[in-house]
Amino acid sequence: MNPQDLLQLFDDRALAAVAPLLALAIGIIVLLLSGVIRAFESLRAPIVVATLAFTGWLVASNFATVPGSVIDGTYIADRASSAWGLLFVVATLLAWLFSHRYYAESERPFQVEHDVLMLTTPLGMMLMAGAANLIVFFIGLEVLSIPLYALASFRRSRARSVEAGLKYFLLGAFAAAFFLYGSSLIYAATGSLQLAEIKAIGLHGPLALGGVALVMASLFFKISVFPFHLWVPDVYQGSPTPVTALMATGTKAAAFAFLINTMFMLPKSAALAVAVVALVTMALGNLGALAQTDVKRMLAYSGIAHAGTVLLVVAGTLAGDPESSGALHAALFYMGAYVFTAAGAFGLLALLERDGERFTTLEALKGLAQRRPFVAAALTIFMLSLGGMPLTGGFLGKWMVFSSLVRAGLIWPAVVGALLSVIAFGYYLRVVIALYMQPVSERDAALPSGQTSAGSAAPAAIAAAVCAVLVLVMGTLPGLFLDRLP
Repeated sequence: MNPQDLLQLFDDRALAAVAPLLALAIGIIVLLLSGVIRAFESLRAPIVVATLAFTGWLVASNFATVPGSVIDGTYIADRASSAWGLLFVVATLLAWLFSHRYYAESERPFQVEHDVLMLTTPLGMMLMAGAANLIVFFIGLEVLSIPLYALASFRRSRARSVEAGLKYFLLGAFAAAFFLYGSSLIYAATGSLQLAEIKAIGLHGPLALGGVALVMASLFFKISVFPFHLWVPDVYQGSPTPVTALMATGTKAAAFAFLINTMFMLPKSAALAVAVVALVTMALGNLGALAQTDVKRMLAYSGIAHAGTVLLVVAGTLAGDPESSGALHAALFYMGAYVFTAAGAFGLLALLERDGERFTTLEALKGLAQRRPFVAAALTIFMLSLGGMPLTGGFLGKWMVFSSLVRAGLIWPAVVGALLSVIAFGYYLRVVIALYMQPVSERDAALPSGQTSAGSAAPAAIAAAVCAVLVLVMGTLPGLFLDRLP
């Protein structure tokens, strides 16, 4: 392809569609220059915030104008991909705010590299959500995954962080290989990599079904669904906590966005099998979390259970009407509530780690309400929302998922899923009990806290407060969000 042919792919609609991607790319370049030019070093934080804010504005503009399918049909910028894009920008901004002053002095000289890697991740997420071509999705997958491999092992002086990065890289490489091999089989069976053409041709025969199985295995790895979930606890626990927040929210949302777009690859008869996989994932996640004493590891198992809950949306859609927007609405609302809830919970843990309370165990959280009442109150809101307590966004998200199953006729998976969600309160309430009903241990009472100045903790504290407020607003005034869904 010569340059003239390449330029013909970009008209006004195409430029509007890729404008958020270009904004992120330009912001990354400027951020890299700030690490080289000493005079711009103090502008690092404003560059990150301005880039994400401008990208969010461009994504919102596409939500209103809807450029549609562009670049020869390989990328779609519609209301759905724009809604997902806003979610990715918010998740990245929250993770970056929680990383402010989180790292030790020995790691801060590499802060520019850290921010560049973090700013690269929403670029990959947006490509994944808007991909109308299997290769475009793979490019987005790698643009997202490679920075996360480095971020997971960013604390190089800690063996657990290096181990987390290595495990994530090795297993992520296998998942990428599955996707490429599956895509090649689908191409061999259909002669196309375009999702629209694959849908029109249909997937028949063992070659195509083998390709679908491999592609779905790769997606199941990214959303941490059984049996591809075993990496999650070790990687989440070992990674820096702000990076864990980004993994648990943005990465999972991006994979689900593409999974919903590729549901047509699964036959309608697979609805029950998908529901069973989702319920097994919920059971393993909740039962695994019950046995944990480390809160980060507990939230990792909790994330597995939540992935199973969202996967029930896919089962309900396959059993009902695959063309309806119910699956998209349920997944978007659920993941929106989960982004604010999980990011807020991990962010508060990062705040506690940084301020001298370096242990994220339940033992260290005992009596926290006496020392830090606002932190304890916000953490309680997040725990209750994750469990699905009424008047929180988590409750309405679960209600939308289970109601979609009932409408599709999958009554018993809805009942079993609801019962498994109740089990989750067994470990979420343990955190609340430790915060308010148990005295501070003698060891933790002797530890100093609040070593970081209030000014340096302000960005993280404000981000956590905003997350707590939005969780409550989504639970009490859901129309503010549901009325704007595509």
